[in-house]
Amino acid sequence: MAKPVLSDRLARWYLQFQQFEIIYVPAKAVKGQILADFLADHPLPAEWELTDELPDEEVFMVELPWSMYFDGAAHRDGAGAGVVFYTPEADILPYSFTLTRRCSNNVAEYQALILGLETAVDMKQLHLRVYGDSKLVVNQLLGVYDVKKPELIPYYKYARQLMGYLGNVTIEHIPRNFNQQADSLARVASMITLPSHRNQISICQNWVIPPMFDEGNDSEEENTYHIFVHEIEKEDWRHLIIDYLNHGKLPEDPKKRVDIRRRAPRFIYYKGTLYRRSFDGVFLRCLGEDEAMQAMEEAHSGICAPEPLHPTVASWPFDAWGLDIVGPLPKSSGGHVFILAATDYFSKWAEAIPLREVKKENVVDFIRLHIIYRYGVPRYIITDNGKPFCNVAMNKLCEKFHFKQYNSSMYYAAANGLAEAFNKTLCNLLKKVVNKSRRDWHLRIGEALWAYRTTFRTPTQATPYALVYGVEAVLPLECQIPSLRIAIQEGLSGEDNVVFALRS
Repeated sequence: MAKPVLSDRLARWYLQFQQFEIIYVPAKAVKGQILADFLADHPLPAEWELTDELPDEEVFMVELPWSMYFDGAAHRDGAGAGVVFYTPEADILPYSFTLTRRCSNNVAEYQALILGLETAVDMKQLHLRVYGDSKLVVNQLLGVYDVKKPELIPYYKYARQLMGYLGNVTIEHIPRNFNQQADSLARVASMITLPSHRNQISICQNWVIPPMFDEGNDSEEENTYHIFVHEIEKEDWRHLIIDYLNHGKLPEDPKKRVDIRRRAPRFIYYKGTLYRRSFDGVFLRCLGEDEAMQAMEEAHSGICAPEPLHPTVASWPFDAWGLDIVGPLPKSSGGHVFILAATDYFSKWAEAIPLREVKKENVVDFIRLHIIYRYGVPRYIITDNGKPFCNVAMNKLCEKFHFKQYNSSMYYAAANGLAEAFNKTLCNLLKKVVNKSRRDWHLRIGEALWAYRTTFRTPTQATPYALVYGVEAVLPLECQIPSLRIAIQEGLSGEDNVVFALRS
């Protein structure tokens, strides 16, 4: 009975069974019944652990490798290492390391490689392609060269150990000009040296690495320094203005001096807090970077976090209407220039008529004939502040039928958003149905309204016609190619449907 086309005999039986409200439910497939019976006879023990892993699952998974570029730099004043990771999504992760002990360039290259491999281990990135411009280091790890210098042996063994732990690692030699980013990071790190007259330095976004292996007593005596890593405190923009307001102090930079003098008159300093005078005369509190981040976090994720916006929906169909005037439009052949449109807030049902001129009498007649006499008395009607809507005749109509009239904002008439949205939709529909002269739009309003009422609306997830009448409208296509409900109503058999389709 669920077939689109029923035979004559089935259709008659279907009409007979309709009075009993019998619903035909087809039998489900029993393809898995054997497996269900087997599991019922042999249940799994409760202590068995279920696993989501499938045999040979790794065959179907392709893990794209990361790329790692490393380089080391060593000179008389210091040493540094640079490492750059490239993800399969082309993201870049740069790292810069300062080495505290003087070393040769080959040792710096090995330390850069080891630091990069240790970072990959921390990120659990086991599939890695390593690129370096040190021919000695790369060929030693590939087995082409032998490690003869004793100071390189512990670095070589540790690097091989890390590569064995990662598993899927390949290393390749590249020219120096293809490794510029890692080389730049290594050079910058090597320049951060400790002056002889200071015992600590401030470093931002940089790591200070102690010696990896004890190379024994060096021939030259080395002074031991303690290096502390501090984040550079960012300058608070409020301090410059507060110093100028309280003490008249200005920064040494000429540009900042001019900027402070220009901006200071709009600020006041009251009870230890800086305020800025807005254009409305309201004093707004000035926030620092930490306070601004806290305020943004509270605004977006705290108790004041925004919730999804939903339009105010009426309680039932035709409970509230929005009225608006479209135009002036190009004059039609009938002399019409305006369109008076009304939209129901619940079902998005719309009514519209063409007008030669907008008068209060036309508005009152439209509400009475096209809204009240067709769909009942609404609870309220929303309009703008135009003269056709705000007058004595409208007040009398409201008193007579006991409904209320609300007006949108005087400063922003488009606040009646539903009516404004329908105006745009109606104009777009009219552009598609009018002829080339576009002077017959007053005759095409009915077609445009029909298209609007039978079109699926995103806010309601249904068509306005279905929300009002409970069923979808019968479209011309259903009469041309009969649907199930049309076939049942007309009592057509399968042969009749074929003949009907051929004739049409």
